[in-house]
Amino acid sequence: MDKKLGILGGMGPLATAILFKKIIMLTDAKCDQEHIHILIDNNTSIPDRTSYIIGSGQDPRGELIMSAKRLEKMGADYLIMPCNTAHYFYKDIIKEINIPFLNMIEETAKFTISKYPNIKKIGLLATDGTCTSGIYDKYFENINVEVIKPSKNKQLHIMNLIYDIKKSGNQNLNLNGFFQAIADIKKQDVDIFILGCTELSSAYEFFNINEIFVDPLKIISLSAINFAGKKALV
Repeated sequence: MDKKLGILGGMGPLATAILFKKIIMLTDAKCDQEHIHILIDNNTSIPDRTSYIIGSGQDPRGELIMSAKRLEKMGADYLIMPCNTAHYFYKDIIKEINIPFLNMIEETAKFTISKYPNIKKIGLLATDGTCTSGIYDKYFENINVEVIKPSKNKQLHIMNLIYDIKKSGNQNLNLNGFFQAIADIKKQDVDIFILGCTELSSAYEFFNINEIFVDPLKIISLSAINFAGKKALV
């Protein structure tokens, strides 16, 4: 029996839609019936994760757990979540459900070391919440890779871009600050970057950016396809 995938979404809606599209486009299927059965909870009521982590917002755990339980009740056999920052609450969620929950951060670390076995440093482009929480640092430290983040001033450019994308999925964006942050990190002998926010993965869909990026949305899409027992187009 085919496994049903549950997507804990809404963080944001555009990233959720792009993840759904990626899974479809990356599945080696010749007809509708060969695709994964996917259930999506696009829960836009989940409070802002970064605001809570930095101490100025509402706790999102209640809504996150509610979404996970709702997907399980709907018949999902396993879950994924297209929000990097929300993985800060991963352990809180898995304690409340009885189905597997693929961890996008862990999958990204495993993919990176398999593709770039000699890497010593990697740049992280992400929200303040993801950078502050150290969720990527934890997994990359285990494989002896140092995570390099933008300076405080350059991080502001990253946050501005992320929230501009959240506003409406606007594709008419100023990327100058984004490129300044990349240039700043490159000075520390970094050539490979994690798109550590799903809004940045969305931006990567819109623009032709000539950098070496590791895209967690693509990685978790491939992991979800493989977990379902389907064949991926890679």
